[in-house]
Amino acid sequence: MLIRLLVPHLRPYRRVIAVVLVLQLGQSAAALYLPDLSADIISKGVLRGDTGHIWRVGGLMTAVSLAQFAAALAATVLSNRAAAGLAQDLRAALFTRVQSFSARELHHFGAPSLITRTTNDVQQIQMLVQVVLTFMVTAPIMCVGGIVFALGQDVPLSLLLVVVMPLLGLVIWAVLRRMTPLSVVMQDTIDTVNRIMREQITGLRVIRAFVQERREHDRFGEANAQLTDVSLRVGRLMALLQPVLTTVTGVAGVAVVWFGARRIDSGAIDVGALSAFLGYVMQVLGAAIMAAYLLRQLPRAEVCAARVREVLETPTSIDAPVLPVDDLPEPGRVEISGAGFRYPGAEAPVLDGVSLTAAPGETVAVIGSTGSGKSTLLSLIPRLADASAGAVAVGGVDVRDIDPATLSKTVGYVPQRPFLFSGTIATNLRFGALEATDDELWRALDIAQARDFVERLPARLNAPIAQGGTNVSGGQRQRLAIARALVGRPDVYLFDDSFSALDYATDARLRDALARETTGVTVIVVAQRVGTIRDADRIVVLDEGRVVGTGTHHQLLAGNATYREIVLSQMTEAEAA
Repeated sequence: MLIRLLVPHLRPYRRVIAVVLVLQLGQSAAALYLPDLSADIISKGVLRGDTGHIWRVGGLMTAVSLAQFAAALAATVLSNRAAAGLAQDLRAALFTRVQSFSARELHHFGAPSLITRTTNDVQQIQMLVQVVLTFMVTAPIMCVGGIVFALGQDVPLSLLLVVVMPLLGLVIWAVLRRMTPLSVVMQDTIDTVNRIMREQITGLRVIRAFVQERREHDRFGEANAQLTDVSLRVGRLMALLQPVLTTVTGVAGVAVVWFGARRIDSGAIDVGALSAFLGYVMQVLGAAIMAAYLLRQLPRAEVCAARVREVLETPTSIDAPVLPVDDLPEPGRVEISGAGFRYPGAEAPVLDGVSLTAAPGETVAVIGSTGSGKSTLLSLIPRLADASAGAVAVGGVDVRDIDPATLSKTVGYVPQRPFLFSGTIATNLRFGALEATDDELWRALDIAQARDFVERLPARLNAPIAQGGTNVSGGQRQRLAIARALVGRPDVYLFDDSFSALDYATDARLRDALARETTGVTVIVVAQRVGTIRDADRIVVLDEGRVVGTGTHHQLLAGNATYREIVLSQMTEAEAA
C-alpha cells in the first residue's frame, strides 16, 4: 500500500533522489574506508614509531572524514526537500480530491477524519520518506560492506556476527509485530479526538445552554485517555527498542575485544586489525540500528498511506462530463423530470418521481413538512448531488452534461445554513464574481437589505468575518449569503429557506427588492413560512418525497389538504384568504 502511494508521487523528485543515492553511496564508502586507515596508522605508524606515516595517513583520514560529512549534509538537505515536496503534493492531491466529493462522500469520511488524513497522516509519510532517503543506501551498504571488510580482517572473529545479527533481527521483529495494530488504533483515536473537539467548538453555545459542560468534558476526557493509552504503549515499545539495541551493541563490542585479545595473543592478528575489525562490527551494528529506526516508522506510515489512498481512490458520485456543454440553448429554464434520490443503504428514497418546471421570469416555491425532501430537491439543480432516477436539466441541458464552471455561473445558490469564510465582507461577496467592483457589491448589499449594518461597521466592506461567519448574527449571515449570490447575476436563483432568520419587515422588504432585481430570471424558493411564498407564480407541495400538489396559493388552499394544513398551522383562515 505504501509503495503504491509513493512511487507515482515521488516520480517528480527522481533526479533529487538519484543525487541523494550517489551522495549516500559516497558517504558509505568513506565510512568503510576510515577503519582501514585507522588500522594502517596503528600497524605501520604507532607500532613502528613512524611519525611521518601517522601524519600522512592522519591527513588522509581528515580529508575522508570531511568528505563524508559534506556528503551526509548534502544528502540530508536534499532528502528533506524531496520529503517536504512529496508531502506538499499529497496534501494538494487530497485537497483537490475532497473538493470533487459530493455530500455523500463527505458524510462517509467525516470532516475530522479528512483533516487528520491531510495533516497528521501525510506528516507520518513525510517522516518515513525522509528516514528512508537518509538511510536506505547507507544502512545496507554499511551492513554488507562492514561484514565483507570484517571478514577481510579476521574470519574466525567474524563468527560473532552470526550470533549478534539474528539476535538484533529477533528484537526488531518482535517490536514491529506489536506496533502495527497499535498504529491502526492510534490513527483512529486521533480521528475521534478531532471529531469531538470539532463538535465541542462548533456546538459550544448548545453545550452551555443545556449545561452539559461536565458531560462533554468527560466525553473528551475518555477519548483523550484512549489516545494517551495507545501513545504510551507505542512509546514504551519504541523506548524498549533503543536500550535493547544499545545493550546488544555494547555486549558485541566487549565480545570482540575479549576474543580479539586472545587472537592477538596467539599471533593470528595484530592490534591494528583488531581496531579495524571493531570499527567494522560497530558499523554493521549501527546499520542494523538505523534499519530498526526506519522499520519502527514503517507500521504507522503504512497505516497512514492506506488512509490517504482510501481518500484518493474513492470515486466521487458526481462524475465530470466527458464532453462538457458550456452554451445553454434555453438560459434560465429549469426542468426536473421524475427525479428520485436515495441515500446509500436507506430503506426509502428521499425523493420519488418529482417533476418541476420553472421558466425565466417565474418564481416557483417548494413547501412541505420537515423531512419531505425540499432541500434535497434543490441541491439537485446545482448538482451538489446527482439524482438516482429521472433527470434534471438547466438551460435545456442535463446538468450531468454541463461544464461545472458554466453551471456555477448559471445557478446562484443560497443554502439553508449559509457559510461565510474567514476574510472580509468583500472577499466573501466576491465568491459570486471575483471581478466584481465595490459599487456592484454595495448594490447587492442594498438589495439583500444588508447595506445598513455593513455601513455601520468601521471597516465597511473590509470588515473582518470570522470562519463560518460566527461574528455576525444569523440574519446578517443570511443577508450576506443572498448578496453573494446576487453579485454573480446568475440566470437561476435558488433560495433554500434563506429568509428564516429575518424578521417579517426585513423579509418583506427583501422579497420586494428581489422581485424587482430578478425580473426575467428564474427563482426557486424553498421556505417554511407561507407568507414568504404565497405570492409565487407556482407552489409545489412535497410530502414524504412526492409532489402532492401544484398551483397558486389560492388554488392549493382551496383544493389541497396538505397545503391547507401547513397554511392553517401558521395563520388564521381569514389571513390565509
